[in-house]
Amino acid sequence: MVDETLIASLGVSDADTQQMLDDAFAGTDVDSTMENLLGTDAEAMNPGTLIKGRVIGFAGDDVVVEVGLKSEGLIPKEEFGEELNTLKVGEEVDVLLEHLEGDGGLIGLSKRKADRQIAWNRIVETTAEGDIVEGVCMRKIKGGLLVDIGVPVFLPASQVDIRRPHEIGDFIGRKIRSEILKIDTERRNIVISRRKLIEKERDEAKRRLLGTLNEGDIVTGTVKNLADFGAFVDLGGIDGLLHITDMSWGRINHPSELLRIDQKVEVKVLNIDLDREKIALGLKQTESSPWEEIEGRYPVGSRVTGNVVNIMSYGAFVRLEDGIEGLVHISEMSWTRRVNHPSEIVQPEQEVDVVVLEIDKNKQEISLGMKQTEVNPWELVSEKYPPGTIIKGEVRNLANYGSFVEIEPGIDGLLHVSDMSWTKKVTHPNELYKKGDEVECVVLEVDQEKQRVSLGVKQLTEDPWVDAIPSAYQPGMVVRGTVTKITNFGVFVELEDDLEGLLHISELADHKVENPQDVVKAGEEIDVKILRVDMSDRKIGLSLKRAQWGDASGGGGGGEGDDSYGGGYGGGGDLPSRGGMGDHGAMGTDKIEF
Repeated sequence: MVDETLIASLGVSDADTQQMLDDAFAGTDVDSTMENLLGTDAEAMNPGTLIKGRVIGFAGDDVVVEVGLKSEGLIPKEEFGEELNTLKVGEEVDVLLEHLEGDGGLIGLSKRKADRQIAWNRIVETTAEGDIVEGVCMRKIKGGLLVDIGVPVFLPASQVDIRRPHEIGDFIGRKIRSEILKIDTERRNIVISRRKLIEKERDEAKRRLLGTLNEGDIVTGTVKNLADFGAFVDLGGIDGLLHITDMSWGRINHPSELLRIDQKVEVKVLNIDLDREKIALGLKQTESSPWEEIEGRYPVGSRVTGNVVNIMSYGAFVRLEDGIEGLVHISEMSWTRRVNHPSEIVQPEQEVDVVVLEIDKNKQEISLGMKQTEVNPWELVSEKYPPGTIIKGEVRNLANYGSFVEIEPGIDGLLHVSDMSWTKKVTHPNELYKKGDEVECVVLEVDQEKQRVSLGVKQLTEDPWVDAIPSAYQPGMVVRGTVTKITNFGVFVELEDDLEGLLHISELADHKVENPQDVVKAGEEIDVKILRVDMSDRKIGLSLKRAQWGDASGGGGGGEGDDSYGGGYGGGGDLPSRGGMGDHGAMGTDKIEF
C-alpha cells in the first residue's frame, strides 16, 4: 500500500523522483529485472521439483524446513532415517516440493522422494544396461522380487537363479549381485537379472576350470541337486555328475542316504568330456577299494557267512562285508528243490552260509553258492540206485515225452514214453498214468554230471519181440484179429492186447482199392495172413487177400468146407487151427516196406 501523505511530506516532486530512479537503474530495464527475479523463484517453486531447504527447527514428529520466499514445510522425521541422529538446525537438505498450498499455509515437502529422485538420477547417469549392481531384496511382488539398489528395481522370479527356486521369498533380506537387463527412463523402471550374472560368471569359471582340471584330480564341490540316479556337484563354474554307483563301495538305494543339498564334498574326477562339457565324479574312489586283494580274503572254494541284502527273480545278493556283495544264482540254491523264486529259500537280512564259486575282480563280481555247503545227493544216487535197481515212486509231473517219477525227496527220474510198453505205441504218458499214481520202475541209467536218472517200466518184463512174438506169429500163419484203425495207406489189426499188425492197402484185395473202408470196417474181425515179422522194427506185416487165396485154393475138391476156411487144405479138407500154417503154397514171401 502506497502512503501518499508520507511521500508529499518529503518535498520531492514526481519528476525528481523519476530522475533519481533513472540514475539508480541507469542502463537497466527495471521491469525486466523484476520479472527475472520473480521468474527465477517461481520456476524453482514448481511442484515435483528438487530444491534446497534449510532446517529451521523441530516440531513434534516433524522437521521444519524453510525453502525460501518465506515458505516453510513440515517433513516427517522418519523420512530422514539414520540421518536424523546428526541433523541440526541450519543444516541444508535436499527436498522435493510436492505442493505449494497446504494446511495452515505450509507447503508440502518430502525428503524420501527427494532421495529417490537423486538416486534415480545418479543410477541413470552412472549405469547402463549390462552393468552389475548390488542391492538388498526388499519384498515379494507379483512376478518376482523388489530389490533396493538405491532405487527399487524389479527382479523377475525366472531371473532369480539358474534353477528357479521353490520359494523366492527365501531371498528377502539377502544382498545380491545382479545385471541390469533394461532401464526404462520414461516409466522410471529398471529390470535386473541375478541368473544372467551367475551364468556369465559360471561360463567364465567353466572355461578356466576345464582348462585346468584333469582326470584323477581330487576337488571340492557343493551338492546342488539330488536325483534317483545320482547328485549334481557344483565345482565352481560347472556341475559334475556323481552317479549313485560311484558314491559308495557298499549298497545305497538313494543319494539322500549319503548327501544333502549344499553339502561340501571332496570328489575325484573320473572323466572329462570337453565336447559335451560333462564331468563324471566319484566319491568312493577317494577311498581304497575293498576289491583289492579280494582273492586273498575270499579264496575260491572257501565257506563264508553273509547277509541277504537284495532278492531278484534270478538270485539273491549277499553282503560279505561293506562294499563286497556276491550273487547266489537261483540254480545254486538247492541240489534237489525246484526253486521258482529265491524268496522260497531266503529272506532279506537273513544270515546264510555260502561257498565262493568264482571271482571276477575286473567286473567286481563274486559268484556264490548255497547248495555247495551241503552234500550233493546226486553223488550218492549212482551208488544207491545202480542200473537194474527196481524202485517204486509217485508220478510228480507229466510231459509230452514222458513222466517224472520221484525216486526220493528231491530226486526224480524220467520214464520216457518209449520205455513204457514193449508193444503199445504210447503217444502221451497220460494214456497210462496221471499225477499221483504210484508206479514201479527199473533204473536204466544214472547220469551224475547232468543229474538225470532214466527209468523204464517195460524193462520189468521180458521183451516179447525177442522170443514170444516171433514164436507165436510166424510168416505164413493165418490168424484172426480186429480192425482198430483205418488209414489211407492201410489198416491196423489188433492180434492180441497191445499187439498190432499192418494190413497194407495193397494187401486188402486182388483189385485196386481206393478206400480201405470199402473192404473192411473198424471193429470188424477178419482173418489175415502173416507176411513178415520184423523184430528190429517191431512190426508185423499182414495180408487179407492172401488169407482169402488160401481159403479158395481147395474150393474144387468136392468135400464140404468150413464157412471160414473152405476145404482146400491138404486136399483132405482139414482146416488149419488158429495161428497154424497152411499148406496151400501161399506162404507170404512178399516184402512190404512200412
